Amino acid sequence: MELAVVNNIIKSRYNNKKMSLVSERPNLSEAVINVPYIIKEVNTTDQNMKDFLFTLGCYEGETVTVISVLADNYVISVKDARYSIDKDLARTILV
Repeated sequence: MELAVVNNIIKSRYNNKKMSLVSERPNLSEAVINVPYIIKEVNTTDQNMKDFLFTLGCYEGETVTVISVLADNYVISVKDARYSIDKDLARTILV
């Protein structure tokens, strides 16, 4: 594949998904609404944020579903409960 074609694919992905070119690991902010996902990892160095997400039930192996997205607020369902989290928290949850 030519370099120009590869560059166009990368640019298209970046513009369509607004993903970082450095990391292509899917996170909750890129999830499709009403599709259940398994949490692979909570990717943060902030222990308070990790502890907070743990109290919501967001930890490795748990199922999470995005119910709706309004501006930068994500309504998620975890363990039959609904929570509203911001985009920064959604980005730390890798699925």
